[in-house]
Amino acid sequence: MEVFPSPLESAKFIADNSKDVSVDEEGARRVAESLFDKVSAADFGLAGWKSLHELNPQAASEEAVDWVFLVDTLNFSFWSEQEEQKYLVKYKGKTHSGYWSLCAAVNRALDDGIPITRALYYATMTLDQVKHVFRSDTEVPMPLIEERHRLLNESGTVLLERFGGSFLTCVKMSKKSKKKVSFYKRAQILVADTWSVLEGKGDGSFDDISSLTIFADYRIPQVLVHLKAMKYSEELMKKLREGTVFHSGDKEEVEIRGCSIWCCALICKHLLELYDKKGQDMREKINAVLLDYYLWDYARDHREEMKDIPFHRVRCIYY
Repeated sequence: MEVFPSPLESAKFIADNSKDVSVDEEGARRVAESLFDKVSAADFGLAGWKSLHELNPQAASEEAVDWVFLVDTLNFSFWSEQEEQKYLVKYKGKTHSGYWSLCAAVNRALDDGIPITRALYYATMTLDQVKHVFRSDTEVPMPLIEERHRLLNESGTVLLERFGGSFLTCVKMSKKSKKKVSFYKRAQILVADTWSVLEGKGDGSFDDISSLTIFADYRIPQVLVHLKAMKYSEELMKKLREGTVFHSGDKEEVEIRGCSIWCCALICKHLLELYDKKGQDMREKINAVLLDYYLWDYARDHREEMKDIPFHRVRCIYY
C-alpha cells in the first residue's frame, strides 16, 4: 500500500523547492505579531464559527453534523468566470455568493421541506432535483453541477452502506482522532467543521486537531500575499492577472497551495512562541484550523484592499 506524506510534510518540500512562490518567514512572523491580541477574541476562537456566520448550524446535534458533511462534500469551485456574472442565492432577504451561496441553498431547501442533508435522500437524487435545490437567483448556474450530483449519489451511498446513513456514526468510529492518513482540502475541512459544529466537545473532541493544516484554496494564498507573508514571482503574477486557468496539479498551482500551508504553519509556530515568552501555553487555542477560519474571513472583509492581488483559477472538485 502506497503511503503518502502528510499535507504538512508535502508543504515543506514544496516550499523548499518552489520557484514561483516563496514564503517570507519574517512576513509570517509579522502576521503572528499582528494576531497576538486577537487570539483571545471571539472572531479567532472556535465560538466564532457559529456566532459570526448565521448560515452555519447553531446547535451541536446529529442534524448539524449531517449538514456539515453535505456542505463539505460540495465545498469546491465557486469562483466566477466574470466578476459581474455570479452564481447567487437569495435567502431570508440576503444575497449570498461563493461558499455561502451553497450554505444558503442548503438552508433554503431544508426550509422548503426537502431533506437534503439526509443520505437516504441525496443517495438517489436525480440531476434535475440537484439543479432545483442549488438553483441560482441569477442566470449563472452553480459550477460543476453534474460533478456535484455524482458526488452526492456516491457519498450518500457510502454513508448508507457503511455508517447507517449518518456521518456522526463515522465520527464516533474515529475514536476522537482523524487517523493517520493524508488529508486534502475537502477532507481536512470536513474534520475541522465537524470539530467546530460539535464545539470540540463529546464526539467532536479530536485530540489531534492541531495536526490539521490550513485548507489551501483560493482566498488563503491571496490574503497571505496581501499580508506580505508570501510572494509570487513576476512571471506568476502576470499569469494570474491575465486570468490564466490552471489545471489541478500544475506546478504553479501546487506551489501556491503548498507554500500557503507551510506559511500558515510558520504563523502558528511564531504565534505560539510569542505566548510562550509570556509564560502562556496556548496550544489548545492556536491551530491551523482557527487560523484558516480567521484568514478566510479576513479575505472576505478586506476584498477591496486585496483586489490588486488576483487569486489563482482552477476548475476542479478538489477545492
